[in-house]
Amino acid sequence: MSRTQITAEPDMPLIIITREFDAPRDLVFRAYTEPELLTQWLGGCDARITIERYDVRDGGRWRYLSQDAEGRVYGFRGVFHGAPSPDAIVQTFEYEGSPGQVSLDTYTFEDLGGMTMVRSVSSFQSVENRDRIVEQSMELGVRNSARQLADVLAKLQTSAT
Repeated sequence: MSRTQITAEPDMPLIIITREFDAPRDLVFRAYTEPELLTQWLGGCDARITIERYDVRDGGRWRYLSQDAEGRVYGFRGVFHGAPSPDAIVQTFEYEGSPGQVSLDTYTFEDLGGMTMVRSVSSFQSVENRDRIVEQSMELGVRNSARQLADVLAKLQTSAT
């Protein structure tokens, strides 16, 4: 099983996340761009995701709500930059509970011959903004989402055979 690696270097306003998935690149890209797949893995085990808008194109906006096990709802939104493709997705990301604290997120999908390395780089406006995200249980959500994504990809491949 692949491990999720999360790096947040001191004095750098970045979070870098890498993980290998046992699935072809085009399938992993679909899981990141098709709302019906995204809701199956994004947010971790206890979250229920509702996508209000997901316009995957240059300038396209997205917004989703995440409801936790206690019923609290959190909104997230952003804009896609450039044409999303299996090579890369670039988008802004903003938690609506902290308006104005926007990160620029880049996801790359490296074809490893039937496997895919996903690398995300989130660039924050400051180290302080980055640290606030890290302190808000970001790591748990990232790891749970990655595990769920691996499960979704496995099911998709099984159903395709």
